[in-house]
Amino acid sequence: MIVLRTDRELDLMVEANRIVGLVHRTLKPLVKGGTTTRELDSVVEDVIRSHGAEPAFKGYKGYPAASCISINEQVVHGIPGSRKLVDGDIVSIDIGVKLRGYYGDQAITRVVGNISEREKELLKVTRESLFKGIEQAVAGRRLSDICGAVQNWVEQFGFSVVRQFVGHGIGRRLHEEPAVPNYVPPERNPRLRKGMVLAIEPMVNLGTHEVVVADDGWTASAADGLPSAHFEHVVAITRGEPRILTMFEEEIDA
Repeated sequence: MIVLRTDRELDLMVEANRIVGLVHRTLKPLVKGGTTTRELDSVVEDVIRSHGAEPAFKGYKGYPAASCISINEQVVHGIPGSRKLVDGDIVSIDIGVKLRGYYGDQAITRVVGNISEREKELLKVTRESLFKGIEQAVAGRRLSDICGAVQNWVEQFGFSVVRQFVGHGIGRRLHEEPAVPNYVPPERNPRLRKGMVLAIEPMVNLGTHEVVVADDGWTASAADGLPSAHFEHVVAITRGEPRILTMFEEEIDA
């Protein structure tokens, strides 16, 4: 069932997402050579808890960390550990927060040092595709309008959208209906209504869209070993323009 949120609930979700944004801003200067992903995750948890919130991912279906940190060919759900970041790494950081019963969620991909021009284009196109999807998040349109906008933008540049993992509704649970694929869904295609809240999150691979999951049961990587990028915003459907709940005065750059 798709739950429609009240304006009061949206305000509460803004507060949860504000903490997510603060964590991402705190991490920005720390995403550099020599830093371990476990060190980044420790900062994530400390900042979240210092603001009276909980890390939404930790313990979710047994996930062991406060954040998902996926490097290079890793698409999503990378478990933080002893790996040190090095020049040329593409680092996708996904953070979730629970505050007063409501959830926030945002993913950003950053780089360490220098990457190739094609990799720069991958990040640029992935982020652009997110906003192409958001432009379609208008009451009266269909879910497929969002999905198709993302897919069409990505594929015209020769990249591929991941199909095994998708965006989702969000509110009092981290993952709610509807699923929000980054490709036109063949199945249920609901009409967008005021009060719907969606986590739109393009996961885009430089090569194949196919992914494989590691033996840890979490880390998903591009099957061909080529880099991936991931950007996410939480968006509320209103009577007018889309309301981005994860967008603040210091908009995060890539």
